Amino acid sequence: MVRTGFIGAGTTGSALAVRLSQRGWPVVAVSSRTMSSAQKLAGLVPNCQVCHTAQELADSAGLVFITTPDDAITQVCDEVQWHEGQSVVHCSGAHSVDILESARILGAAVGSFHPLQTFADVNQAIENLPGSTFALEAEEPLLSTLKALTSLLNGNWVELKPGDKVLYHTAAVFACNYLVTLVKLALDLWLDFGIPYREATMALLPLLKGTIKNIDSIGLPDCLTGPIARGDLGTIERHLSSLEARNPSLLTTYKELGLQTIPIALAKGKIDERKAEELKTLLK
Repeated sequence: MVRTGFIGAGTTGSALAVRLSQRGWPVVAVSSRTMSSAQKLAGLVPNCQVCHTAQELADSAGLVFITTPDDAITQVCDEVQWHEGQSVVHCSGAHSVDILESARILGAAVGSFHPLQTFADVNQAIENLPGSTFALEAEEPLLSTLKALTSLLNGNWVELKPGDKVLYHTAAVFACNYLVTLVKLALDLWLDFGIPYREATMALLPLLKGTIKNIDSIGLPDCLTGPIARGDLGTIERHLSSLEARNPSLLTTYKELGLQTIPIALAKGKIDERKAEELKTLLK
C-alpha cells in the first residue's frame, strides 16, 4: 500500500479518501484551496494531516490524487515539483492523462481514476461510491494499483484509451445529467395541469425506479415500453397535438427522442419496418 494524499477536498476527493481509509488504505494527507474544507475531510479520516500547500502534500505521499475542479487540475499539477517514484492521478471524467504532462516529464507516473457515479454532496458521494464502475487510464505498475483501489471499493473498472475519454464522459451526461432534464420536462407538463413539482415528483418516482429496474433485470431492447414500442400511432398523434396546443417548445424534443427510440422498438421486435417508417414520418 502506498501513502496517499488528496489535493482537493470536494465531493469526489472526500468520498474516495473516506472510503479508501475505511478499507485500510493509508490516506495520510489532504490539502485544499479552502483550509476549512481540508480540515473537514481530515476530520473524517484517521491519521490524516492537513497540508497548507500542494507541494507540502506531494512531499508526504507516494500516490497523489488531484481532485480539484477540472479547470484547475493542470495548474495544480504544474505548480508541484514531482519526482520519480511518485504517482499522480486525476479524477476528471472528461480529460485524459495528458493534462498531467508536467508530472510525467519530471518522472512521475500519471493516471486517471474516474468514478462513474453521481455526487450531489459529500455525504451522498460517500454513500454511493462503493460498487461504482471506475474508468482507468494508466500504464503499469500504476494501472494495477488503480485496479486494486477499485477492488477495495467493491467496484468494477473499464480501461480507456486517451481518445475514448470525451465520448465516455458524453455518455455519462446522457445517462445521468440529461435524465434529470427529462424529469424536469415531465414535471413541467404536470405543472401545466395543476400538479406542483413535489407532488408530481412523488408520483413519477415509482415509474422512474421501475424503469431503472427493468433496464437492470431485463435489459435493452426488451425493457422498452410505451407507444413507440407498440407502434401506437394514434397515441403519438394525440401527444403531438397536445404539445402543439399547450407546450409547443417541447415538440422538437419529443420528436427527436421518439426518432431515437424507433430503432430500440425495432430491435425488441414488437414493430416491423413498415410501422417504423410510419412512426418516422409522423415524428419528422
